[in-house]
Amino acid sequence: MSAPKNPDLQSSMPRQTCPTCQRPLKVCYCSALVEIANRIEVLIIQHPLEQKHPFNTGRMAHLCLKNSELVVVESLSDTELAQLLKPKSALLYPSLSWLPAAEQVEAGTPQADELEQLVVIDATWRKSKKMLHLHPALQQLPRISLAGEGGSNYQIRHSSLANSLSTLESIVITMQQLEPERDFKVMLRPFEKMIALQKANFEPEKIRG
Repeated sequence: MSAPKNPDLQSSMPRQTCPTCQRPLKVCYCSALVEIANRIEVLIIQHPLEQKHPFNTGRMAHLCLKNSELVVVESLSDTELAQLLKPKSALLYPSLSWLPAAEQVEAGTPQADELEQLVVIDATWRKSKKMLHLHPALQQLPRISLAGEGGSNYQIRHSSLANSLSTLESIVITMQQLEPERDFKVMLRPFEKMIALQKANFEPEKIRG
């Protein structure tokens, strides 16, 4: 006669996760992933806490962009950062008052046409501020800032900054401006699937970031 099942033991067993998107299998969005052969490399510097977050849109962007690199770290040495950055790079970040003045890169200009790399910090606003303070070289990069681009569809995660976009949404808007000959908006398909699956299977998680 078999021993009765222990419900406490069953509930403590880890859920199976997809090795690609790292989401539980019932909310895996991989069937909606796309692949885009972008010219400008997208370097995503992701805070370690974001890697563990269930709504990791930085990883989603990396999975969709053929020419991208995802580095999970809070701080890098000057040498390590120099090895990652290309000669013609720009930082995607708002021009906030606490940042030093930097040259603004506008789509359609010769500087934008020559751009080799878009650097994106994937973190909460508080953590991204800390990461920038730890890396003065990033503060000095030419900057791309999004303004008046509309609201986010990121209904399952809240931000402390008004009009915030997810990392993926920000990359989509920016890359569409920099490389208009490609359709980066298709990257929203896995994003929208993730949101739909989350809302269908779980209560929306209200997380400040």
